[in-house]
Amino acid sequence: MSVILDVLRVLGILFLTCRAFGAEVPTPITCTTRGADLTDVRVVVSCPSNCVIQQLSLFGSGVYASVSSVCGAAIHRGVITESGGTLKVHRLPGRENYISSIAHGVRSQTLSKWTASFTVSRSLSQPMEVSGQPSTTALPGPGPGPGPGKIKTKTTGLMLKKILKKNPKKNFHNGSKDCQVDIALLLDSSYNIGQRRFNLQKNFVSKLAMMLRIGPEGPHVGVVQISENPKTEFYLKNFTQPKNVISAIKEMAFKGGNTNTGKALGLTVDSFFSAEHGVRRGFPRAAVVFVDGWPSDDLEEVATRARESGINVFLVSVAKPALEELGMVQDRNFVQKAVCRDNGFFSLSMPSWFGTNKYIKPLAQKICSADQMVCSRTCYNSVNLGFLIDGSSSIGDGNFRLVLEFLASIASAFEISDVGARMGTVQFTYDQRLEMDFNDHMEKEAALEALRGIRYMSGGTATGDAITYTVSNLFRPRTSGKNFLVVITDGQSYDDVRGPAMAAHAEGITVFSVGVAWAPLDDLRAMASEPKQGHTFFTREFSGLGQFQETIVRGICRDFTEAQY
Repeated sequence: MSVILDVLRVLGILFLTCRAFGAEVPTPITCTTRGADLTDVRVVVSCPSNCVIQQLSLFGSGVYASVSSVCGAAIHRGVITESGGTLKVHRLPGRENYISSIAHGVRSQTLSKWTASFTVSRSLSQPMEVSGQPSTTALPGPGPGPGPGKIKTKTTGLMLKKILKKNPKKNFHNGSKDCQVDIALLLDSSYNIGQRRFNLQKNFVSKLAMMLRIGPEGPHVGVVQISENPKTEFYLKNFTQPKNVISAIKEMAFKGGNTNTGKALGLTVDSFFSAEHGVRRGFPRAAVVFVDGWPSDDLEEVATRARESGINVFLVSVAKPALEELGMVQDRNFVQKAVCRDNGFFSLSMPSWFGTNKYIKPLAQKICSADQMVCSRTCYNSVNLGFLIDGSSSIGDGNFRLVLEFLASIASAFEISDVGARMGTVQFTYDQRLEMDFNDHMEKEAALEALRGIRYMSGGTATGDAITYTVSNLFRPRTSGKNFLVVITDGQSYDDVRGPAMAAHAEGITVFSVGVAWAPLDDLRAMASEPKQGHTFFTREFSGLGQFQETIVRGICRDFTEAQY
């Protein structure tokens, strides 16, 4: 009898201990179960998986209004992941000022006042996780296998084996010569995406790297993290094999903070694509930007700079904002403003990070379509820039040097090289002299030095003949690229300028006319392309030429851009 009593006593202690530590059998609830739907002061519940992809109502941070989703609150608090799990719910009195925040990929909203509240905490039946710490092994996702926040490390290896099996004769170690692109991948690492979806994103990008077939002679890839304070994880020159890129992506830690996409793109424009960091001359540049939800900052200004720098911006948007979230979006047209060209080619939309394999190949094909990367060719790296310089005796050697310095300041704005912009010059009096052909100097400094070193001719002024000579001897041998001619003169031409200027326009040459001192306005307008007011400039003094430099450069870029449409 005493033995039975002892057993009952032990069982009672164990029962009381379990009750004391909350090890009750959890009550299953749905994703939309609210705190107000639970009647007990304290209760252990079990949430299903994939609640985040539903439209959940959530108000507060830490303490939530009872009208909020319990499972949504638990994910927001970090008590469970998107795979679901068990948790404790503790009812509390109502309060004022429920605060909004973004945490673990879930955004809560503000609420001024509600009649009841609740908090959530871990149940003893659920293993503890360290919030915000990245997992070291890969693929998050529901179902059997690795648990929440885990990545299947063998996925990319199996993909490589399949590619090699299908193409046994191809050398994949050198990379795909059909995809010679320098690529910056901008990964969302903000609170908007959260730790688990961040891991899903890393897995997606790892598969993309395999599909692109990275290699020394193929595409090169670097990564920038988008967060409160964006960070370059690695540059183009750091890794040239897929396995090394994938390993580096795997080791990336989740950062959190706001989704400062504009700031991250600015970092990419200013410092990522440089020779120092491995950018290759003549290769298209692409920035593939991943945004989960929406950016916290502005994209328009920096996207313009990206286009002007020759960067093709692709934007992959995931989990678009719900109707009730649109008020939080700073600019609803951020995709259209960010991309290289708003024609559908440079954007890709995915509903969530689940089931994304079908999007990998279409995205890779876009990135490798060099012929459609229209932002690779900009006014700064694609134009043929001709200068027609008056060397007549009325100018004088001192003013002639001012003219050369003015033209050098215009040329300095362009990327003169063997794969970039070209510069050529003709000096004229009654005669003409080809000072520099478009192919004479393929380096910018050498071209500028040659321009500044032109010897002053002195003589009469035959501007019409000079235009005809320039069209025939400078522009006609070179047919590729958009052609621009800046004519600078200080006086009346002894011959007709209208006919030669019209012939130049018919050849597709855009003419800017710059007059000084006694240059007649009628001649300047006759030489200039349409609209005349945007291509004609005049100053009384040679010292006043500098005021036109920025306007002419912008005018060349304007005309170049309009010609692309």
